[in-house]
Amino acid sequence: MRLLANEAAVAIGVSGGKDSCAVAIAVDRHLSVIGHTGPRILIHADLGRMEWRDSLPSCQRLAERIGWELVIVRRQAGDLLHRWNGRWANNVARYAALECVQVILPWSTPSMRFCTSEAKTKVIASALAKRFPGRPILNVTGIRREESATRRAKPVCAIDSNLATRRREALVWNPIIEWPIEHVWRTIVAASLTHEAYAVYGSTRVSCVFCIMSSIGDLRAAASCPDNHDIYRAMVDLEARSTFAFQGNRWLADTAPHLLDADMRRAVTRARLAAHERMQLEARLPRHLLYVKGLPTIVPTREDAEMLASIRRRISALLGIDADYLTGPAVRDRYEELFGTRRRNASFS
Repeated sequence: MRLLANEAAVAIGVSGGKDSCAVAIAVDRHLSVIGHTGPRILIHADLGRMEWRDSLPSCQRLAERIGWELVIVRRQAGDLLHRWNGRWANNVARYAALECVQVILPWSTPSMRFCTSEAKTKVIASALAKRFPGRPILNVTGIRREESATRRAKPVCAIDSNLATRRREALVWNPIIEWPIEHVWRTIVAASLTHEAYAVYGSTRVSCVFCIMSSIGDLRAAASCPDNHDIYRAMVDLEARSTFAFQGNRWLADTAPHLLDADMRRAVTRARLAAHERMQLEARLPRHLLYVKGLPTIVPTREDAEMLASIRRRISALLGIDADYLTGPAVRDRYEELFGTRRRNASFS
């Protein structure tokens, strides 16, 4: 590869999991064979309370095994649970101010993975840009096509849009993308680099201890580790307060209900009932009342405004939201105000 011949910096994002350990071992061997002389680092995005206890030690063992420097980065605005709680507070405020018509969930989702982009991708890219100004960078990942349909479509190399500039060439490199899982396991077992999530608790993946992408088996594996009990209860608490299940229709509370006290179990039961009613109420909303790009497209009729006000009163009571705009006239006034904003924005575009 041309960038390697030009002494590009090689940075491998590592989580302590099987794929990142395997790709680090494979790349280290390859670089030694071709005589690469550029800088090499492992970089770990620490997820704070969402991290398995053994993840950072696993990365440290990997660094010692291959003799690379390990760089640790963190999201400065707080960990992922802090982000979810903050998102929920902001979404409640938006609903109270009729800046959105439906209540917005606190969690990231498979189609909206701000957890990965904010807690990993952006902080790693920022650290690499500062560490290697002007030098070409190969940003290495351990993704494999066998893992998902999305990853099957990934190329071996692509421009890294988070790092590439007019002055710096940067590529994402996926060198083990064709590896089967058996090859990954053989590589890390031979190197004695098996994370406790696999060896002790039977998980099939290492990321956040409770991940939006986790199977029920991996959620139960995480819940079986005593180190994860506090974060489990904190996440269930957010489910109960928000009335939104962690994974669509799958409640994290169902994973290990024996870890919850009686008060929390009652709170979850109330949240389920409230979630059902909230969804039924929101299903009554006609499409033309919903916002597009955060603003209304019409001013509702008096009948529609009264209906929306009635729904807002009930949902606000269900979720304990101190909302404004709970009467038909107030709803119409708010829509007129926001619709005016849309018209002014359109006139400037």
